[in-house]
Amino acid sequence: MSDASDQADDQADIGQDIEARHFRNVLGHFATGVTAVTAMNESRPVGMAIGSFTSVSLDPPLVAFLPTKDSSSWGDIRAAGCFCVNVLAQDQMATCGVMASRAADKFADIAWRPGSTGAPIIDGSVAYIECTIENVYDGGDHDIVVGRVVEMDVLAAKAPMLFWKGGYGTFA
Repeated sequence: MSDASDQADDQADIGQDIEARHFRNVLGHFATGVTAVTAMNESRPVGMAIGSFTSVSLDPPLVAFLPTKDSSSWGDIRAAGCFCVNVLAQDQMATCGVMASRAADKFADIAWRPGSTGAPIIDGSVAYIECTIENVYDGGDHDIVVGRVVEMDVLAAKAPMLFWKGGYGTFA
């Protein structure tokens, strides 16, 4: 029979040999929604594409997203202290591409309006969720950002954009 320290050592070795490409391939078989997380940093809008978004709690109303720690857009959003999650629609591929880029002005050709926190609500999105940053936790090479929902609504009854097996779209 093994003692607790042997079990802890065995568990520490689990996952050490998983290659990044294989990890991405396997997890790519799980479809995710595609969002644009936006904020106002000083007087300019900032944003980033995020697929790792989830609800956390009903009481209090909390959601989370997981940006890479080295993202300059995440740094700008964090400094703002609040953000808006825009649920992108299947017809917003161009918006998704811009939000995923390193463009200096991601909002040059994107129509939006300020939400109650000032964060951009992108025109044409399926829904939006405005939040204040509640907590930020370490998640390896990503941060786990928990936001307290302050306002939200459905904007359009249309299909959301999905990411699945390395592709974007709506899948049947």
